[in-house]
Parts: sequence; C-alpha cells; structure tokens
Amino acid sequence: MSTQSPFGGRLARAFPTLPKGETIASFETYAEAQAAVDTLAKAAFPVKELAIVGTGLTSVERITGTLSWGRAAGAGALSGAWFGTFLGLLFFIFAPTGASLGILISAVLIGAGFGMIFSVVSYSVNRRRRDFTSVAQVLATRYAIVTESAHAERARSVLGVGAPEEAPPAAPSASSRPMSYGEATDAARRAASAESAESARPARPRYGEFAPSSEETDAAASAAPDDEAERPASDR
Repeated sequence: MSTQSPFGGRLARAFPTLPKGETIASFETYAEAQAAVDTLAKAAFPVKELAIVGTGLTSVERITGTLSWGRAAGAGALSGAWFGTFLGLLFFIFAPTGASLGILISAVLIGAGFGMIFSVVSYSVNRRRRDFTSVAQVLATRYAIVTESAHAERARSVLGVGAPEEAPPAAPSASSRPMSYGEATDAARRAASAESAESARPARPRYGEFAPSSEETDAAASAAPDDEAERPASDR
C-alpha cells in the first residue's frame, strides 16, 4: 500500500521516467537533434511535448595532456585563487573600507597558496597511477525526437520526414554447439525411421493415371511372399 507524499509533484520530478509517444526523427549527433527542435519551435510547435532520447550510451574519456608537478601546482593555485577571490569579495561588499582591498588581495594569495599545496600533495599520492589529465563525457550513438502521437504527424510535416520504418524481427540463430554422440545417434535413427516410413508409403498416382484398386493392392501384397519363396537359396 502506497501513501501520497505531501510534497506532490516535487518528489515526482525527482524520479524521471522515459517519455512515451512516437519517434519523429533520429539523428547521429546531438547538434542535429537540437537543430530539429529549433525548427519545430520556429514553426509554433508545442515544444514542451518533445523529448530528445539518446540511445546506445557510451562513456568517453578524452585525454587532454600529461600531468606534471608544474601543471599540478598551477591548476591548484588557480582554483585556490578563485576561491580566495570569492571570500575577499564578500568581505569587500559587506565592509567597503580601505582595508577591504588589502583583505581581498590577501584572500587571493592565501587561496592560491593553499590550492597549490593541496594539488601538489594530491599529485604526489596519485602520480604513479594517473599521470595525465582528461575530460569524461557520456555520448549516445543515436538521438531520437519523441513526442505524443497526437502531434507526431504535424512534427513530421514540419521537418519534412516520413515515419520511421520498423526493422523486421531477427530470425533465431541456430546453436553452434556440436552434438554429442548420443544426440547424433538419435538424430540418425530418427532420419532412418522417417526414410523407411516414406518408402513404405504407397506412391500417389500422378495426374492422368488411375489409382490402383484395393484388389490390386491385396494381390501385390500376397504375391510378395511367393516371389520370396521361389527365389533360390543361393540368392537369399
């Protein structure tokens, strides 16, 4: 039994779900999908009914360079200087006096110094395992624009695309595992039984021929033992 949350839609937005509807078009890059959405927006299309869905997500880490003591110290000093500037500006805004400018400069220098020290210590610990800098990204192989079924035809007409073709279901692939001795023996026995049953079945008359009567069939069956008996013993 579930209970309703007093926060309503705020918590509902915290658990996103996949958009439902029809796929209007599919693109290889996000820039193409974004351009298609801009085209629909210029045509007064209700863009709040659209969603860009990326499929085939792949994590890509691009290496930007090697990491050395100098680069580690410089990056740490820069990040610390930004933090010191933020704190110095706070003092300067709330206490705009002549001493506030000195406090701002001191905060920048102190922040750069602490940032450089922290970055150098961190690099000394991890430099044996990671001696490069990189930028991580999550990319998709395809970007599809999805909308409600009621707006799908209008969106396709604006973009000038047709309905996407559905791929036929893939045929089940045969197993590549070789058969064991028992399985091969059973398969050969079933094939021999089917072949003997097919040969024992009376041949169906072709078009234009008369079907043999039951009397002729009985006579042929009774004559078969006689022929076997008349054969010499040397031929048996």
